[in-house]
Amino acid sequence: MSRDRGLAPRRKGETGVLGEKRLREIAESVIDLATGDQTEVIVSSGQTDLTRFAVNTIHQNVTETETSVRVRAIRGRKTGVASGNDVGKEGLARIVEMAESAAQLQQENPEFVSLPKPEPSTPVNAFVEATAACAPEERADRVNVILALARENGLEAAGAFSTETEELMVANSLGIRAHYVRTIADVRTVVMGRMGSGFGSQTSTDVRALDPGAVGQEAVDKALRSADATDVEPGEYTVILEEEAVADMVRSLGFMGFGALAFQERRSFMSGRIGETVTGDAITIWDDGRDLCGLPLPFDFEGVPKRRVVLIEGGVAKNVVYDSFTAGREDGVKSTGHALPSPNPRGPVPINLFMETGSETKEEMLSATKRGIWVTRFHYTNPVHPVKTVLTGMTRDGTFLIENGKITRPIKNLRFTQSILEALAKVDMVGTTAKIVKSGYGSFAVSAPAVRTHGFRFTGTTDF
Repeated sequence: MSRDRGLAPRRKGETGVLGEKRLREIAESVIDLATGDQTEVIVSSGQTDLTRFAVNTIHQNVTETETSVRVRAIRGRKTGVASGNDVGKEGLARIVEMAESAAQLQQENPEFVSLPKPEPSTPVNAFVEATAACAPEERADRVNVILALARENGLEAAGAFSTETEELMVANSLGIRAHYVRTIADVRTVVMGRMGSGFGSQTSTDVRALDPGAVGQEAVDKALRSADATDVEPGEYTVILEEEAVADMVRSLGFMGFGALAFQERRSFMSGRIGETVTGDAITIWDDGRDLCGLPLPFDFEGVPKRRVVLIEGGVAKNVVYDSFTAGREDGVKSTGHALPSPNPRGPVPINLFMETGSETKEEMLSATKRGIWVTRFHYTNPVHPVKTVLTGMTRDGTFLIENGKITRPIKNLRFTQSILEALAKVDMVGTTAKIVKSGYGSFAVSAPAVRTHGFRFTGTTDF
């Protein structure tokens, strides 16, 4: 909880949790207090309203508001960072003092050049009043649609319906002043039945775009069809991966090697391969923090406007994303607006990823598959070999055997160990529509279609 002495409540018609004026006041206070050579301040303010349910019952409704301040102090080539949530005068002074003291104790980084300078940017509007004003009663009514579907079918539903307002201000002593506010609405459920489960989810900036009935029906259908799952031998299979599974793989690529730091340190699958074919020609992946089809954030955590960066185009490796530090390590390169809050050992990361859609529906993929496995989503995925993009994880909430163009029976979940790039190299069918999949890591989002690929490697079985 923030301690903002004398803070007035948000007025009707005002966007954001604290509002741009108050966030700017906090940022300017930090800049005025700073005595270092350069100073950066990130002020974030947010409110999350969450309705949780389990065993077909709403059991929790909570609202959390939080304001935090992160200061990066530069002395020469030394950097110190401190953060806190007391945004009163004394609290801000302590944060600045801690950051500057930390900088004094650090070793110099000879590769540090400077904090970024201001760049022109056009506004993006992803604030929806209906989402920000969504009441607990409205969320409860929508959740009850899911619960009724589960009860009618003798199943049990669990999950959450959330609405969020996120506000961000980035400022530095070189003149950057960047402010943004957006909303996010998300509903997701797991429906459990007799030895089977199903999953459904939707995410949007506009709560009115969510259809809990469709989410619940999808999860119920999967749970009913998953009952009494049987074994199947591990091995290499043709698979149809639904959007959630594809998004998991694309997001993993972002962490494994779409960033410039891993690229420069040659621990990225993109290192030394720019201009080479790395996937099948049906695959195009890019990052765009300004696209309203995703969960936009038009600048990064250094206040640099985000650029649309094509990462893989028609199967060919094209680019990686940069922050100001990694850009400064290469001649003639500028930040693409992909910095995360400092200190950040990962370096820049794409957090608004998109994969291009294709020309086949999931029904057409199914009818064209003689034998294979249908995968709803993955669970507990982890990298095994980032350079080879090997990922391991489990299938979950709807895994089925495909025979002669039809789903014939549910199968027990399987463990996979598979190179993502190899899987994408063998994609021969790509879905006509994409789905926004919100990550558990903050507000990272991937917009991805379903795909069919071949030779997908399952390495183990489960008892469920």
